[in-house]
Amino acid sequence: MVNRVLLIVVVVPLAVILVALAVANRTPVAFTLDPFNPGSPGLTLQLPLFAMLFIAAVIGVLLGSFATWWSQGRHRKEARAKSKEVHQLVQELSQRSAAAPPAPPQASAGPTSLPAPRA
Repeated sequence: MVNRVLLIVVVVPLAVILVALAVANRTPVAFTLDPFNPGSPGLTLQLPLFAMLFIAAVIGVLLGSFATWWSQGRHRKEARAKSKEVHQLVQELSQRSAAAPPAPPQASAGPTSLPAPRA
């Protein structure tokens, strides 16, 4: 239910806006990597404006994702170390329990069966 509401409230209007942007900005524009010679055909790319905007958005998302991944590396390293420590402790406990003799059964403090139902 939440996914459907999210789809209707966020994704559909965003898709409509993106389609309108693409239709309104179909004319090709020049993207030049050489600021000193803007007419250089080797470093100039002709694309529709909406394509450049979409490419810029994708590059921004990828760079942001990489920056987040990079900044959280310390936390992943700590989690791996803790996981390794837990794994070692589990192995040590399983080795100790396999080497130890079985514990004698302890006497129970109360009855082992359920009481009879009352009328």
